Amino acid sequence: MSYDSRTELYQQVILEHNKNPRNYRKLEHANHTSEGYNPLCGDHLTVYLHVNKDDIIDDITFEGDGCAISRASSSMMTVALKGKTIKEAKELFRQFHLLVTGELNPEKDAHTLGKLSVFSGIWHFPARVKCASLAWHTMNGSLENVKTVSTE
Repeated sequence: MSYDSRTELYQQVILEHNKNPRNYRKLEHANHTSEGYNPLCGDHLTVYLHVNKDDIIDDITFEGDGCAISRASSSMMTVALKGKTIKEAKELFRQFHLLVTGELNPEKDAHTLGKLSVFSGIWHFPARVKCASLAWHTMNGSLENVKTVSTE
């Protein structure tokens, strides 16, 4: 895929998930919750998870305020993680972090990111890496029982 077509796809996906975020609500029966904050741009969100006794994420939602990249990444994260085990969620978190920091090339390196690979060019904009990864760090924090996560 060329740089231009990847950039266009990235923009379309970001706009769509920002305008119509998936799983945007408080999850009343959550058993894992964490609040994330990006002081650089003011993004602030809460991630809610319900993990069953078999360590499967039955449901995952988010709510809060943030830029289009933060909101789209949060939305896509919830879609990607629903039905995954905690182990699979942590592996996706690891891969996503490598992707947005430019350490994983989705066209050359093995990965299980699927549609999340649309964020592959974000590392070109260092200030936006924290926007894209805030929800992921917050989700990981909730699994580790960390109540507040900051991307400082």
